[in-house]
Amino acid sequence: MSASGELRDLYQDLILDHTRKPRNFRELPQANRRAEGHNPLCGDRIALAFEVDGGTIREAAFEGSGCAISVASASMLTEAVAGKSVEETRRLLGAFLAQTAGTAAEAGGAEVELGKLKAFAGVREFPMRVKCATLAWRALEAALAGDDKSVRTE
Repeated sequence: MSASGELRDLYQDLILDHTRKPRNFRELPQANRRAEGHNPLCGDRIALAFEVDGGTIREAAFEGSGCAISVASASMLTEAVAGKSVEETRRLLGAFLAQTAGTAAEAGGAEVELGKLKAFAGVREFPMRVKCATLAWRALEAALAGDDKSVRTE
C-alpha cells in the first residue's frame, strides 16, 4: 500500500472513530454563544454551543444527528476550538473551509495548521459531502458572529 493510501485509511479511521464516539456530544448549559445547522439534502441537524470568556472559547459542545461526516466534523470541531482564542478559531475556520471546499478565499491568506482536520480534505471531490463536512463550521461562523440562528447548507 502506498503512503497516500495509508494516510487515507488513517483519516477514514479517524472520521469513523469520531462518528462512533463523538467528543463533546452533550448540552452546555453555561453557553453564551449558540448556533444550529441544518443540511436538508442529507438530513443533518447540528446544534453547537460555546462558552466564550475573555475572547477565549473555554468549552465547546454539540448535539444533533446526521451522517458520519457531519457528526465527525462537529466532534472534531469542538476538540479543535476548545481553549483557542476567538481570533485563532476564526483563522482555523477559514483554513478548514478553504481546505474542504477548495476555495483559497476562505483562508484569508493565513497559514493555519489543521492537524487531524486534514482528514476532511478529500470531501471536496464529493460536492454533496462538502455540505456535510462544513455544516458545523458554518454554524460556528454564525455563533462567533453572535448570530444565534440556524444556518442551512443547500
